[in-house]
Amino acid sequence: MKKYFGGIIIAFLVGFNTNAQGLLNKSETVFTRQDSLRGSVTKERIWWDIKNYFLDVKVNPADSTITGSNTIQYKVLQPYNVMQIDLQNPMEITKVTQDGVALKYKREGNVFFITLASTQNTGAIKEVKVFYQGKPKVAVRPPWDGGITWKKDKNGNDFIASSCQGLGASVWWPNKDHMYDEVEGMKISVNVPGKLMDISNGRLQSVKTLKDGTKTYTWVVKNPINNYGVNINIGDYVTFSEKYNGEKGDLDCTYYVLKDNLAKAKEQFKEVPRMLKAFEHWFGPYPFYEDSYKLVEAPYLGMEHQSSVTYGNGYKNGYLGRDLSGTGWGLKFDFIIIHESGHEWFANNITYKDIADMWIHESFTNYSESLFVEYYYGKEAGYEYERGIRKNIQNDKPIIGNYDVNNEGSGDMYYKGSNMLHTLRQVVNNDEKWRSILRGLNSTFYHQTVTTKQIENYLSQQVSMDLNPFFNQYLRDIRIPTLEYTFQDSTLKYRWTNIVSGFDMPLKVTLNGTEVTLNPKADWSEFTNSSKIEKVEINKDFYVFSKDAN
Repeated sequence: MKKYFGGIIIAFLVGFNTNAQGLLNKSETVFTRQDSLRGSVTKERIWWDIKNYFLDVKVNPADSTITGSNTIQYKVLQPYNVMQIDLQNPMEITKVTQDGVALKYKREGNVFFITLASTQNTGAIKEVKVFYQGKPKVAVRPPWDGGITWKKDKNGNDFIASSCQGLGASVWWPNKDHMYDEVEGMKISVNVPGKLMDISNGRLQSVKTLKDGTKTYTWVVKNPINNYGVNINIGDYVTFSEKYNGEKGDLDCTYYVLKDNLAKAKEQFKEVPRMLKAFEHWFGPYPFYEDSYKLVEAPYLGMEHQSSVTYGNGYKNGYLGRDLSGTGWGLKFDFIIIHESGHEWFANNITYKDIADMWIHESFTNYSESLFVEYYYGKEAGYEYERGIRKNIQNDKPIIGNYDVNNEGSGDMYYKGSNMLHTLRQVVNNDEKWRSILRGLNSTFYHQTVTTKQIENYLSQQVSMDLNPFFNQYLRDIRIPTLEYTFQDSTLKYRWTNIVSGFDMPLKVTLNGTEVTLNPKADWSEFTNSSKIEKVEINKDFYVFSKDAN
């Protein structure tokens, strides 16, 4: 989630200008070598492909420390002997081994460069084991700033969780912290005080009680998983479960909540089967049947951790009881359950390669809220919700950020990005085709990391229209297309203004109560009506502005 208008401030904004094509240039920003090491596919990353992680950690609430190791299994893509592993200050790597041999390494900020002693032959499957320890960054305002949340429940029990989108999973465990290379499978073992439970991703494999009274919970993830989707949730939990009969059969749904909230959770979490039914309709099968679906109470608002979605919405409908659309429809559902679960399709199934393309996660997932409303309350209800969230759009900077420096774009990736997709739906003008496009996205890019270009090309192909100018307009520019028009008698003159080069989008307008489709260009066009024009109304489901030049 990374809501709302939040983000990691890593550079100073100097300003922007507009180039000859009308497309906004990227903000003049100052990025550091650390930004590049974090955000780019370096030569120390590209030569190896992650196969599996075995993360084995001990979480000690008494001093807010984490100690443990990550065994990294990888495939050699090309011979090289320096490996980049990311682990952020103040965490420390204490030892690295391969084939029983201790390896040399050096630190540069939040990056460790490990020199491998053995020959790295192309195609070989190898392992390194990274030992580490420290007090990870405390999340000040989770989930926006990232880190570990150390709290107590109202009974005085420790209540701990991770959240690290943007900042990165390396804030609490060592890994290849770039989204382009997802691990194919993972085991997560977490040792906690004996009266507490740990809930992580995938399925619970075992619980072992140690001689010191602590317990180790081991979870196994069978599907590819992005780094920030890996989580720990530690608390005095109770659990209940159900099976959802979905498109791929029975899906195990398990819920973990603080024991004092059990009754409320059993009522509020009835939203989960409703969510699954709506989203499987729109997007296709839930992408992680093998790993189950879990909803876990957390000491912060919530996040889209894969197969371990976290929840802190106070057992209320809306966003902490508020309707973000101002229409009333936002109080018909629990925002966190719907939004964060929507990310299972857009973020965890289809994952951006570079955080500059974070709109792929957030625009589609924000749009999923209105699709949920539409599924249960009708098309006009969903449309009304979508139009209602426009009031939250800032148009402050482009939605796409700077590439290769771990830089996300504008928070408009939520509300504006959602309305961009809603506008594209009007262009398609065929609800079943639109649904097939959304389902096709999730099947075509199933368990893949992608770029904006891949999504643009897929949508262009499906819509049978070059959508590059469309996406340039809404993702890379802050101006909103404006239909300028004038009419006299039965003749309407019209054109697009505030557009990028090549912008070409049909638009529905109503003349004297009759809807027609116009094809505006940058130059003036004319339309002759069957009668004298008295009133021009722009279809309100296109996210465009209008200007009467009369």
